[in-house]
Amino acid sequence: MRLMAGGHEVLVERWRELAAAHAAVTEKLEHVLHERHGLTVSEFEVLQRLAEAPAVHCRMQELADAVHLSQSALSRLIGRLEDDGYVNRAMCTDDRRGIYACLTANGAKLLVEAEPTQAEVLAETLPGA
Repeated sequence: MRLMAGGHEVLVERWRELAAAHAAVTEKLEHVLHERHGLTVSEFEVLQRLAEAPAVHCRMQELADAVHLSQSALSRLIGRLEDDGYVNRAMCTDDRRGIYACLTANGAKLLVEAEPTQAEVLAETLPGA
Protein backbone atom coordinates (compact mmCIF):
# COMPACT_ATOMS: atom_id res chain seq x y z
CA MET A 1 0.00 0.00 0.00
CA ARG A 2 1.45 3.40 -1.01
CA LEU A 3 0.52 6.27 1.25
CA MET A 4 2.93 8.85 -0.12
CA ALA A 5 2.07 11.05 -3.04
CA GLY A 6 4.00 13.19 -5.48
CA GLY A 7 7.70 13.74 -4.80
CA HIS A 8 7.35 12.75 -1.16
CA GLU A 9 8.72 9.26 -1.72
CA VAL A 10 11.85 10.78 -3.29
CA LEU A 11 12.37 12.94 -0.19
CA VAL A 12 11.83 9.96 2.10
CA GLU A 13 14.35 7.90 0.13
CA ARG A 14 16.91 10.73 0.29
CA TRP A 15 16.29 11.00 4.05
CA ARG A 16 16.83 7.26 4.49
CA GLU A 17 20.07 7.40 2.50
CA LEU A 18 21.29 10.33 4.60
CA ALA A 19 20.34 8.59 7.85
CA ALA A 20 22.08 5.37 6.77
CA ALA A 21 25.25 7.24 5.76
CA HIS A 22 25.27 9.14 9.06
CA ALA A 23 24.81 5.93 11.03
CA ALA A 24 27.61 4.15 9.16
CA VAL A 25 30.09 7.01 9.58
CA THR A 26 29.20 7.54 13.25
CA GLU A 27 29.41 3.82 14.05
CA LYS A 28 32.85 3.47 12.45
CA LEU A 29 34.13 6.70 14.00
CA GLU A 30 32.83 5.66 17.44
CA HIS A 31 34.61 2.32 17.21
CA VAL A 32 37.95 3.61 15.94
CA LEU A 33 38.13 6.66 18.22
CA HIS A 34 37.39 4.49 21.24
CA GLU A 35 39.82 1.77 20.20
CA ARG A 36 42.74 4.13 19.48
CA HIS A 37 42.12 7.04 21.84
CA GLY A 38 39.53 6.00 24.44
CA LEU A 39 37.09 8.66 23.21
CA THR A 40 33.47 8.64 22.16
CA VAL A 41 32.39 10.67 19.14
CA SER A 42 30.69 13.17 21.46
CA GLU A 43 33.80 13.55 23.62
CA PHE A 44 35.94 14.06 20.53
CA GLU A 45 33.54 16.66 19.17
CA VAL A 46 33.54 18.55 22.49
CA LEU A 47 37.35 18.64 22.51
CA GLN A 48 37.37 19.78 18.89
CA ARG A 49 34.79 22.52 19.50
CA LEU A 50 36.71 23.78 22.52
CA ALA A 51 39.95 23.85 20.53
CA GLU A 52 38.24 25.90 17.82
CA ALA A 53 36.65 28.36 20.30
CA PRO A 54 38.24 31.69 21.14
CA ALA A 55 40.55 31.25 24.15
CA VAL A 56 39.88 27.45 23.98
CA HIS A 57 36.83 27.70 26.21
CA CYS A 58 33.10 27.90 25.67
CA ARG A 59 30.00 28.52 27.76
CA MET A 60 28.36 25.22 28.61
CA GLN A 61 25.00 26.21 27.06
CA GLU A 62 26.64 27.23 23.77
CA LEU A 63 28.63 24.00 23.73
CA ALA A 64 25.50 21.92 24.40
CA ASP A 65 23.78 23.59 21.45
CA ALA A 66 26.80 23.11 19.19
CA VAL A 67 27.16 19.38 19.87
CA HIS A 68 23.41 18.70 20.05
CA LEU A 69 23.34 17.42 23.64
CA SER A 70 21.08 18.35 26.51
CA GLN A 71 22.73 20.39 29.24
CA SER A 72 22.57 17.43 31.63
CA ALA A 73 24.13 15.05 29.08
CA LEU A 74 26.87 17.59 28.33
CA SER A 75 27.49 18.11 32.04
CA ARG A 76 28.04 14.36 32.52
CA LEU A 77 30.31 14.23 29.45
CA ILE A 78 32.33 17.21 30.69
CA GLY A 79 32.58 15.49 34.09
CA ARG A 80 34.18 12.43 32.46
CA LEU A 81 36.58 14.59 30.43
CA GLU A 82 37.35 16.58 33.57
CA ASP A 83 38.10 13.37 35.53
CA ASP A 84 40.55 12.40 32.77
CA GLY A 85 42.22 15.82 32.84
CA TYR A 86 41.15 16.89 29.34
CA VAL A 87 38.90 19.80 30.32
CA ASN A 88 38.08 21.84 33.36
CA ARG A 89 35.23 24.11 34.32
CA ALA A 90 35.55 27.78 35.19
CA MET A 91 33.10 30.42 36.29
CA CYS A 92 32.25 33.08 33.75
CA THR A 93 33.69 36.38 34.95
CA ASP A 94 30.98 38.40 33.15
CA ASP A 95 28.01 36.38 34.41
CA ARG A 96 28.22 34.47 37.69
CA ARG A 97 25.53 32.06 36.44
CA GLY A 98 27.64 31.05 33.46
CA ILE A 99 30.14 28.22 33.45
CA TYR A 100 32.86 27.68 30.88
CA ALA A 101 34.25 24.37 29.71
CA CYS A 102 37.97 24.89 29.12
CA LEU A 103 40.34 22.70 27.13
CA THR A 104 43.46 21.70 29.06
CA ALA A 105 46.91 21.06 27.62
CA ASN A 106 46.28 17.31 27.99
CA GLY A 107 42.99 17.67 26.13
CA ALA A 108 44.68 19.59 23.32
CA LYS A 109 47.38 16.91 23.10
CA LEU A 110 44.80 14.12 22.89
CA LEU A 111 42.90 16.03 20.21
CA VAL A 112 46.04 16.44 18.10
CA GLU A 113 46.58 12.68 18.36
CA ALA A 114 42.94 11.83 17.53
CA GLU A 115 42.27 14.25 14.65
CA PRO A 116 44.15 12.16 12.06
CA THR A 117 41.97 9.21 13.10
CA GLN A 118 38.85 11.26 12.46
CA ALA A 119 40.17 12.35 9.06
CA GLU A 120 41.03 8.75 8.14
CA VAL A 121 37.60 7.41 9.08
CA LEU A 122 35.77 10.24 7.34
CA ALA A 123 37.80 9.69 4.15
CA GLU A 124 37.00 5.96 4.26
CA THR A 125 33.31 6.19 5.07
CA LEU A 126 31.79 9.42 3.78
CA PRO A 127 30.00 8.94 0.48
CA GLY A 128 31.86 10.72 -2.30
CA ALA A 129 34.93 11.45 -0.18
